[in-house]
Amino acid sequence: MDDLAVIGITLDSEQPGGYSKFPWYALRQNYCSAVVNAGGLPLPLPHEPTLAAAYLDRIHGLIVTGGAFDVDPALFGAATRHETVVLKQARTQFELAMIQGALARDMPILGICGGQQLLNVALGGTLIQHIPAEIAACLAHEQPNPRDQAGHDVVLVAGSRLAAIAGGLRIAVNSAHHQAVKTVAPGCVVNAHAEDGVIEGIEDPRRKFCIGVQWHPEFTISDADARLYRAFIKACRA
Repeated sequence: MDDLAVIGITLDSEQPGGYSKFPWYALRQNYCSAVVNAGGLPLPLPHEPTLAAAYLDRIHGLIVTGGAFDVDPALFGAATRHETVVLKQARTQFELAMIQGALARDMPILGICGGQQLLNVALGGTLIQHIPAEIAACLAHEQPNPRDQAGHDVVLVAGSRLAAIAGGLRIAVNSAHHQAVKTVAPGCVVNAHAEDGVIEGIEDPRRKFCIGVQWHPEFTISDADARLYRAFIKACRA
């Protein structure tokens, strides 16, 4: 078991109420079980920016998770903020520190949903703040059905690393977001998009493993999701 890749997973944070009368962290169990099933050792990461380097010294790969909040538009140069945007500044500060440190080390990174969006911003890209406000006749990217079911299909880009991992060019995905990549970060390429044109995945071919997807592969609703986790863990062990 000593050769297991240790995978840092960013936590969500919540204000007092519900689980506790005090601030608390949260993480769906399937974020961890997906790592275990792919052969990794999950390690959830509390939000301590000053400890980012210490965390990075102890992990082999980083998963930046999603959540019901948004990246601050000021981080990608936007002069205004859409009324739907919800911030978690402390979480974003920590995740940016982890992403920047992982990028500096060329450590494998998997960005999921909001994690993909922050990865794009960290690398110099921008975001659509609210899809219905910018994309005419858009799909239901905040699907009404449960997240362990498909919401729509995505088309993978031939020749991309993600397409090679998935073993095909179309997969069914779940969908739980109202923001998306707008301008792709320099050096990155699009590896997936929805049929309404919304960017569903990015990757940086210059790096060991740097992939972001807009859906939630931890639910493993397709074999492509499981393949993605296995490829990520394999890169972390290389």
